[in-house]
Amino acid sequence: MSTMSMSTMTGKTVYLAVYDTLADWETGYATAHLTQNGFTVRTVGPGAGPVTSMGGLRVVPDITLSELDQLGEPGDAALFILPGASLWDTGDDLAPFAHAARRLLGLGIPVAAICGATAGLAREGLLDDRAHTSAVSFYLDASGYRGGKHYRDADAVTDGGVITAGPTEPVAFAREIFALLGVYEGEKLDAWYRLFKNSDASAFEILNS
Repeated sequence: MSTMSMSTMTGKTVYLAVYDTLADWETGYATAHLTQNGFTVRTVGPGAGPVTSMGGLRVVPDITLSELDQLGEPGDAALFILPGASLWDTGDDLAPFAHAARRLLGLGIPVAAICGATAGLAREGLLDDRAHTSAVSFYLDASGYRGGKHYRDADAVTDGGVITAGPTEPVAFAREIFALLGVYEGEKLDAWYRLFKNSDASAFEILNS
């Protein structure tokens, strides 16, 4: 769970990075429940044209990455989400998104990365001093980063405003996002996780009480 309090955050816009080969199933739990709880999700692409997800979905970005950079201090920003994608492992095409994550973190805006996006943050040096996780430790070791001693064998980890998760943990990834942004807390957060991770019907009444 989070080791950084975000209780003073007031932003209600979540920026979701979208790019070709993105793993579209990894962020669906998070974005669906964020929009149902008063947040606006805006997609950020490398350009203005549509991108195609790993599942074949075509997404037209709301804004480009350069437009996000031009916002200066995006005052209503609550979070920047980076999904996994094959492109994270095949070159530097997505490096500008990791650069943007560094800039936003510098402005106090948290970042959430899952699957291959964790390697992007590692190459950017953003995991050198933060507790984090990914698919497996040696996946990040291949990036040449210096944060190996901070790697945790966990479903998802939050530290220093950065959320990380492996490719098989979209529910835990969403749980960390909800905890960070105060969407669900305490018993309700646990109930949400049990309902969607374990199909625990007993959690439904708690979540909706």
